[in-house]
Amino acid sequence: FPVTIGTFTPTENITADYLVIAGGAGGGSFIGGGGGAGGLRSTVGATGGGGSLESALSLTANTGYTVTVGAGGALGTASARGTSGGNSTFSTITSTGGGGGGSYNVSGQDTGATGGSGGGGAYQNKAGGTGTTNQGYAGANGATSATISAGGGGGAGAAGTQPAQGTGTKGNGGNGVQITAFANATQTGANNGYYAGGGGGGSETLAGGDGGLGGGGRGATSGSSNGTAGLVNTGSGGGGSYISETGGAGGSGLVIIRYAI
Repeated sequence: FPVTIGTFTPTENITADYLVIAGGAGGGSFIGGGGGAGGLRSTVGATGGGGSLESALSLTANTGYTVTVGAGGALGTASARGTSGGNSTFSTITSTGGGGGGSYNVSGQDTGATGGSGGGGAYQNKAGGTGTTNQGYAGANGATSATISAGGGGGAGAAGTQPAQGTGTKGNGGNGVQITAFANATQTGANNGYYAGGGGGGSETLAGGDGGLGGGGRGATSGSSNGTAGLVNTGSGGGGSYISETGGAGGSGLVIIRYAI
């Protein structure tokens, strides 16, 4: 499921900073929850889940270090929640793939999956999945039965939002983390340097939830548009579907290595 893209072999002993983002998860089907963002671990700027910055790695000359970029998860189907994202790795560092969004009409698959960031729960207050410590936040529960909407997936920088009809609150995906030092140098990220946003939940009675900053996909709205996919190479979650509309796949992850020359 994850795609190994090769090895990094320094020609001298170095100290390396890194950004390791796992693949984002797919959104759920049938008033489905938003996909959770992939876990994010960084030595620069900020890291996921509100944790302390990671420590730089000391790497040995002429030694190969495996680099793996996690794939984004597929959207949910009529028989399962959204697929969780794949893990990303660099040397000893592993970031956990995002948790898939719950699918309302599938018993046992209606809650959001646990992951780097948790998937959103389906309609009728189905639980959102939990995130991984120092990598991402939880997905939100789906709305109560009075509001036919699903919860937003968690992002690396914030939890998803539970929708509520009376306040007009949508099932928005949690925002990602802004790391402009990496974004500006590599022309990656979204929304001025954010990564790993959660996907928005699908809805019948409200507008579909917005994707979190960093590339999260928008949730589907009844009778209008499909849920959108998470942005590739950001580890963002896909938006959940309504009923006839389609949810969005998760975005692939990203690994950036920085060192002085």
